[in-house]
Amino acid sequence: MISLADNQLKEMLMRAGIIDEPSFELVRAEAARKNQNIIDIIVSEGVVTKDYFFLILAKTLGLERVNLAQTTIDETTLVKIPEEIARQKRSIVFGKDAKGNFLVAMEDPTNLEITDFLKRRLGGPIKTFLATDEDLNRGFLLYNRQLTQDFSKVIEESVQETLRLKARGALKEVGEDLPVVAIVDNLLSYAISSRSSDVHIEALEDAVYVRFRIDGVLHEIITMPKEIRPAIVARIKILSSLRVDEHGHPQDGRFRYKVADDLVDIRVSVVPTFYGEKVEMRILSAAQRPLSFQALGFFEDSIKTFQEGVKKTYGMVLVCGPTGSGKTTTLYSVLNSLNRPEVNIVTIEDPIEYDIRYVNQIQVNPAAGITFADGLRSILRQDPNIIMVGEIRDRETADIAVQAALTGHLVFSSVHTNDAPTAIPRLIDMGVPPFLVAAVLNVISAQRLARAIHKDCIESYIPEREVRDSIAREVQILNAESSSVRIPKVFYRGKGCIGCGYTGFLGRLAITEVMGVSERIRKLIMSSKFDLDETRNAARAEGMVTMVEDGLRKVELGMTTIEEVFRIIRE
Repeated sequence: MISLADNQLKEMLMRAGIIDEPSFELVRAEAARKNQNIIDIIVSEGVVTKDYFFLILAKTLGLERVNLAQTTIDETTLVKIPEEIARQKRSIVFGKDAKGNFLVAMEDPTNLEITDFLKRRLGGPIKTFLATDEDLNRGFLLYNRQLTQDFSKVIEESVQETLRLKARGALKEVGEDLPVVAIVDNLLSYAISSRSSDVHIEALEDAVYVRFRIDGVLHEIITMPKEIRPAIVARIKILSSLRVDEHGHPQDGRFRYKVADDLVDIRVSVVPTFYGEKVEMRILSAAQRPLSFQALGFFEDSIKTFQEGVKKTYGMVLVCGPTGSGKTTTLYSVLNSLNRPEVNIVTIEDPIEYDIRYVNQIQVNPAAGITFADGLRSILRQDPNIIMVGEIRDRETADIAVQAALTGHLVFSSVHTNDAPTAIPRLIDMGVPPFLVAAVLNVISAQRLARAIHKDCIESYIPEREVRDSIAREVQILNAESSSVRIPKVFYRGKGCIGCGYTGFLGRLAITEVMGVSERIRKLIMSSKFDLDETRNAARAEGMVTMVEDGLRKVELGMTTIEEVFRIIRE
């Protein structure tokens, strides 16, 4: 982020009519307390959009603004600055003008130290432009083409060298040899640069099979000879402080890894399978910040319903969905918005994915006697105002969480259900009496993550009549009240380009369903003849937008595709 003195930033925002002085001082104090950037706080709270802020910033400082999404980037010029340096300096060389100036998009064009460095490195004059971090990240994606070529070459060379060394030493020694170190390092570097959330290293009968999960979908990356699998697994175990000589039992660990200027936490799971041990590595950015509701993909009507449930000082807020649907990210975002000096927030999680300043976070550790239920009991002795339980999965945890919500605490948690209304019978099935479920629930949100259309290569199209009829039938299956659902006339998709790896997608957004628990719904929950469909219809009558409807709204706005909506809702 560009370096601006607080007073300079305040004057700029006040002059633009974005904020007044008392509000700015409150935001400044909040940013200092949370150890976050003032602009990040202002953007996350919806005071101003990032694009509009950069527009004002460029005008105030007399800088030229560039949008790399709408600019052709010359790849021969781009690679004059290596990717690691480009990321470190937050700069992209995207072309050259008629006067011989190198055109450079920068996060901070006022930084003379970086501009002087780039002039020396490029060996010529430069012309600087102000760019957002999203703009720069688009440019960094273009390095992937060369990275792919280098990745395959380095992996092949390292595999051959590892095979030569494998026979000579113990497993741990081979795991520390340079060739296998290079294999694992390149796998991680490539995964991070590809925006992967997970790396799967799987044992087949005749090979090692590597897949990356990118934007929620698994992609085959490479296969390697089965002979090097023990060395790769050993190397990952060494990094994760796991037992290298244990092959018959599952093991879990984690380590921190740095590539370019990106620091990530790698969560590791090793399990024995029929042909050998399988490794799953979850990639978690150590610098990841909680997002605003808007950035997550919530619309204003859903945000309003959610916030009404969160305003209360007691009760329970549930976020529902399958594994990998972004429940934890949503919970962290809510906690960050509630993180104030006057409240004590304590969490019990498995695992702790993001570190939030001033939030007391406890890691589940069964070996040390810390389960969700036991940890929750201990939390209640810590005088909390707000409690987050990573997941309610059994009766004991559910009972303690409900009692906490009844005794003046605001409790956040997640459950695995397909939609929001189904969370009610899920709690009842766990043994929580219906009258207690009705008493504690404030709001229930369900979500899935859909791939977002890459805006740099988006195109619209009008589907054939047969396709529209098929979509209408699908909506009828997924949404009983389909008569009130409007199917868009125009659809969107990504054509595919180098920036998105020719998939047409870049990033993900939430498809949501937020149900407020009103007095009418409380009475239905307590009814001796509880009916899920009747409860769902009552919620819809009170304004709940189903996931199908929310997905179709996002299709109409060109945020995702109709195929993505159907794919993730069927999960």
